[in-house]
Amino acid sequence: MGWGENTGVVQYCAELKFDGLAINLRYEDGVLVSAATRGDGLVGEDVTANVRTIRSIPLRLQGVYPRILEVRGEVIMHKKDFERINEEQRAKDLKTFVNPRNAAAGFLRQLDPKVTAKRRLSFYAYGVGEIEGEALATTHAGILDRLQGLGFPVAKERRVVDGWEALADFHEWVAEIRETLPFEIDGVGKIVKKGDSVLLPSNVPHGVYCCETGIVLDIFTPMRKEFV
Repeated sequence: MGWGENTGVVQYCAELKFDGLAINLRYEDGVLVSAATRGDGLVGEDVTANVRTIRSIPLRLQGVYPRILEVRGEVIMHKKDFERINEEQRAKDLKTFVNPRNAAAGFLRQLDPKVTAKRRLSFYAYGVGEIEGEALATTHAGILDRLQGLGFPVAKERRVVDGWEALADFHEWVAEIRETLPFEIDGVGKIVKKGDSVLLPSNVPHGVYCCETGIVLDIFTPMRKEFV
């Protein structure tokens, strides 16, 4: 692709970027004790009561787990559920929702958890925060596999690839299947394996930050309709 020079072949974990509401789930001794939105990055909104109504979020972890585990992920609304709710709104001559993301965010912030429970929100895990005890894995791909084993939904549309060409192939594949996905996405995220390095020129739009298992790259985002 002609973007910089790599020190050897760089390995990436390529995955979807969900178009939803980011939340943090905190588990102590395997039990969900709190849930909060990302907020300003430091302080989020407490949505624990509503999160407990989302069936895809485990209230108790499976298998072996750290004493304290913070799981990061996205609350979304599947396309079919979004369409169903808008049909109900139209039948009642009420205002329809603009997109699944806004609908999911609004329902998650409802004051009445019973209302949230009726909206069929979904959750997908994509990472971890604070961990007290044994680490889940040494790579991001390994963490995703462990999270799945603990009972969390993880998107199956992910790959570990070597080099930029394979990374570009993954992005093209996602563009091809995007319309068939059951949920909305706004791009593709990549994590560089820890120990590898990659140099990107300043004119390439991307975000880079370090995490426990490597470097997170947000490149080729957002995936707009005209882009795909």
